[in-house]
Amino acid sequence: MTPAAETSRYTAVAITLHWVIALAIIGLIPVGWYMGDLPDGAPGQEMLYQMHKSIGITVLILTIARIGWRLANPAPPLPEGMAPLEKTASHLVHWVFYGLMILMPLSGWVYVSTAYEFQVPTVLFGLVSWPHLPFMGALQNETGHGVAEFVHSKLAWVAIAMIVLHVAGAVKHEITDEDGVLKRMIPGLFGRSAPPQAPSRGALSAFGAAALVFSLVAGAPLVASAANGSATLISTGEVAANWVVDYEASEIGFSGDHDGSEYSGTFGEWSADIAFDPDEVSAARAEVAVDTGSSRTGNKLYDDSLKSAEWFNVSGFPTASVVLTDFAETETGYTATAALTIKEQTMEAPFAFTLEIVDGRATMDGEAVFGRTPLDLGLQSDPGADWVGEEINVSVHVEASRID
Repeated sequence: MTPAAETSRYTAVAITLHWVIALAIIGLIPVGWYMGDLPDGAPGQEMLYQMHKSIGITVLILTIARIGWRLANPAPPLPEGMAPLEKTASHLVHWVFYGLMILMPLSGWVYVSTAYEFQVPTVLFGLVSWPHLPFMGALQNETGHGVAEFVHSKLAWVAIAMIVLHVAGAVKHEITDEDGVLKRMIPGLFGRSAPPQAPSRGALSAFGAAALVFSLVAGAPLVASAANGSATLISTGEVAANWVVDYEASEIGFSGDHDGSEYSGTFGEWSADIAFDPDEVSAARAEVAVDTGSSRTGNKLYDDSLKSAEWFNVSGFPTASVVLTDFAETETGYTATAALTIKEQTMEAPFAFTLEIVDGRATMDGEAVFGRTPLDLGLQSDPGADWVGEEINVSVHVEASRID
C-alpha cells in the first residue's frame, strides 16, 4: 500500500478550480431560494438576480476550463485499498458533477432567455453584457418558461445530493483508509500529500477554450450593435430654422427614480431645428430628433435595459421625436407644449424654459415631465411603478447661434 505521506495530490490549477466552483455553487443555491421568496419589487432584488446570473455564468466558463484541464491532466489514482465498486462510484460522482456544473448554469440561462412577459438583460458583474440564448422563440411561453424553471430548480437538489455523497465519501476514506482522498484536494495538508505525479500541461488549450467561448458570447451584443449602427436623424423640413445648435455645448438629459434611488442619463446623438424670434414668440416652433440607442446612464444594466423592446425598443424604433409648439412668454421665462413621440406613442407636456440671448448667442435651459404609462415604457416588467417611478424628468440645455 502507498504510504500516506506519498499520496499524490491534484495540480494547483485543478485544486483552485475545484474550490472556486464548489464555493460558487454552494453559495448560489441558498441565494436562489432566497430570491424566489422575495416579493416583486423588494429592495435589492434586482441586484441579487444580476449577481446570481453573473456567478452562474462564471461557473459555466470555469467549468469549460476545468474539463479541458482534467482531460490534459488526469486525476491522481485512487488509493489501492478502495474496493472496485467504490472506485466506480467515485468516478461516477465526479462526472455527474461535471454535468451539473454545465447543466445548472445552462438551464438558468435558458430560464432567463425564455421569459415570455418581459426579459431583463444580463450584465455580468455590472460590466459585461451577456445576451440571451438565440432560437428560444418556441419556448418563450408559460409552458417553456415553466419547464426551464423546474429543471433549474430541481438540479439544485441533485447538486445538494451529490455534494453530500461526495463529502461523505471523502470523509469516510480519510478516516478509515491510511491513504485517504481528501488530502489530494488540499495541498500539503499536515505534510501528508506529495506533489502531482506528472507536470501540469494543457493550460493554453483549457483556458483558451474557456476564453474563446466567453469572448464569442460576450462579443455578440457588440457585433449586433455595430451592425445596427446609429439612427439616421432626418429633419422633416417643416421648420425654417434660424438658429444653429452647438451640440458640443448642449445636452438632453433625463432622470427619475429606480428602486428608491435616483438615476440619470443623457442622449449622445440628437438634432434640432429651431425657429424662434423673441419678437414673435407665438410663431416659434422647434423639432428635435433623438437617437434612442445613444442613451447613457453610467450603469450598464440601465443602458442595456433602455435598448430593450419594452423600453425604447431601439431595433424597432431607433428614433424618438419632440415637437415644440404653442410658445408663450411668462413672468419667469417662456413656456411651450412638448409633444414627445416614442414607439409611435405620443404624450404632450408643458415645457418651461429660460432664455438668454447675448450678441446673437442663445443659452436655453428647460424642463418637462413625462409619464411612462402614456409612452408605453417598461410596462411589462413594472406596470405598477414598483421599481421604476412613473415620472421621467427631461432637462434640456441648448446653446445656439443665430443665423443672420
